[in-house]
Amino acid sequence: MNSDGFDTFRVGLIFPMSGPFGIIGPSSELSAQLARDELNASTGVVGRRVELISIDGGRDPVTVAREVATLLDAGALDAVAGMHTSAVRRAVIPVTLGRIPYVYTSLYEGGDRYPGLFITGETPANQLVPALEFLVREFGRRRWAIVGNDYVWPRKSASITATRLRGLGASVVHAEFAPVGTSDFAATVTAIERSGADATVVLLIGDDAVHFHQQFATAGLDGHCVRLSPLMDENMLLAAGGENTHGLYVASGYFETLATEASLGFSARFARSFGVDAPIVGALGQSCYEGIKLLGALVNRAGTADVRVIESVSDSVSFTGARGHLFLSDGHVSQPIYLALAGAVDFEIIGEIRPAGD
Repeated sequence: MNSDGFDTFRVGLIFPMSGPFGIIGPSSELSAQLARDELNASTGVVGRRVELISIDGGRDPVTVAREVATLLDAGALDAVAGMHTSAVRRAVIPVTLGRIPYVYTSLYEGGDRYPGLFITGETPANQLVPALEFLVREFGRRRWAIVGNDYVWPRKSASITATRLRGLGASVVHAEFAPVGTSDFAATVTAIERSGADATVVLLIGDDAVHFHQQFATAGLDGHCVRLSPLMDENMLLAAGGENTHGLYVASGYFETLATEASLGFSARFARSFGVDAPIVGALGQSCYEGIKLLGALVNRAGTADVRVIESVSDSVSFTGARGHLFLSDGHVSQPIYLALAGAVDFEIIGEIRPAGD
């Protein structure tokens, strides 16, 4: 533990402050600040006040990892947490591995288990797969296109999608991956139209997704081809424009319109803390609240930030956030997942979804 003798518990908060994913940066930061303030209003973390050190996770992954390493080597970090891409996570893991706890809050492709890494986000098995099953079963969609950014999360999610669709008697008729930061999807939209797809899985982040949805609708594909995305929050929805999101389904563990006691309580506390003009909090930014809450629960349960001790008690840890009272098992948080239909400014929740057989 790097801060023995210090009065603060220093958390490197990695979230996108720049780049295509920067659209969710403000809500990520404020959500983490709310969790920090709630911890500090109680006992803090192992008796210390929590301090957040902002790290721009929207930059090149190597650059982000280098900054984390510099801070860690200087003894300036006790933990890291935050919402950022899988490419950034993969670069940061070797830096933090076995040294400090790392809570990753974004949805991701699944499968990671390293000492000290704890994940609050959704995985394809409990998010994307049951949503696919619903759309195939309820609407008979059989010809699917996939469009994503070109890095590990979209590519692995696309592979899982294709496998499950084959099992459902459907198929992938077109798949395409674009560099992060792409804004021109004209050729992609044309290829989807020519493929005869009646459904499209969208695995794009931030501004890239916004541009795609606008161009998809402008081409008129929304009239006959539904869209499904596991990564689309209210900030991205507003940026895309309600006229461009007809027939867009989203699967997520959190929506601002989720009317559970835990969600409504979080929304009320967020508004009291930051005012009615604060950024809208969607699933992506809100995940940072969950992450800081989990980090506090882990370290307080262990009584130390020593990774070995935290690992030994982690499966006994639970915490309460905006998504309810959640439990940690094998480094991952289990949570309810909901399917919703995009509206003009928010999401209409259809209901909770589970993989077939659950």
